[in-house]
Amino acid sequence: MNYRHSYHAGNFADVLKHIILARCLTHLKAKDTPFRVIDTHAGIGFYDLKGEAASKTGEWHDGIGRVLKADMPPSVRELLGPFLDAVKALQAFKGRDTYPGSPELSRQMTRAEDRMIFVEKHPQDARKLAENFNFDGRAKILELDGYTALKACVPPKERRGIVLIDPPYEERDEFSTMVQAFAAAYRKWPTGMYLLWYPVKNFEETKRFLVDLAEAGIPKILRAELRVKRMSSTGGLSGTGMIIVNPPWRLSDELEKLMPWLDALLKQDDGHGWNVDWIAGETISKGF
Repeated sequence: MNYRHSYHAGNFADVLKHIILARCLTHLKAKDTPFRVIDTHAGIGFYDLKGEAASKTGEWHDGIGRVLKADMPPSVRELLGPFLDAVKALQAFKGRDTYPGSPELSRQMTRAEDRMIFVEKHPQDARKLAENFNFDGRAKILELDGYTALKACVPPKERRGIVLIDPPYEERDEFSTMVQAFAAAYRKWPTGMYLLWYPVKNFEETKRFLVDLAEAGIPKILRAELRVKRMSSTGGLSGTGMIIVNPPWRLSDELEKLMPWLDALLKQDDGHGWNVDWIAGETISKGF
């Protein structure tokens, strides 16, 4: 396993993923009953944007760097509030060049009664993750393959919560592996909320993934996809997508407000665009 997320922290894909995670956590907290967050590919938890890895790519400049400098209409600022509050809280504590990964967002946005499971396979990153979060008794850190951990961790005893599946896509069959692992977890815990991140690099590959999900027999699947530039023959990242299974009932409307603004802010060439549509349930789109 060679992937290290520190090279890509805070890029446009992180921004979309973390905004959606923050919105889903906000909705989960609207009920008094406790919930659990299961993060299957957690990374180290937070990142130094001026560190050696992030400085090599500079991807964060076209992601969180643009967001923090942007003028926002009140409706967008309200929806981004929980995400931006978490970024600023971490920066106030760790320095203005720090960016929260999904574990730090989850830590900040959960309550005393909620619990977290953070899973990381890379040995060095797993050790760093433990260093960063062992102080919080609500968090359990596992050095383990994310898909293996997922089998063992659902359903959680709270019977409420969210699973984030965010693999590095190093393996050629990662899309298929994700669908199979998610579908197996869903059969064990059909009332859970699931967030599946995917890269947009190849149209046919993305389409096969979406069709496989649509044919999985799962009632409610929402897609949010943001493309910032034209697809390249070299297969570089041109866009990012999130699948939300059992989404909060207002999330689709929220994303319809957020995505045009993010599209205008984060676009890199004239190949940009966005989608918010239902793969299964509600009003099903056939556009993928």
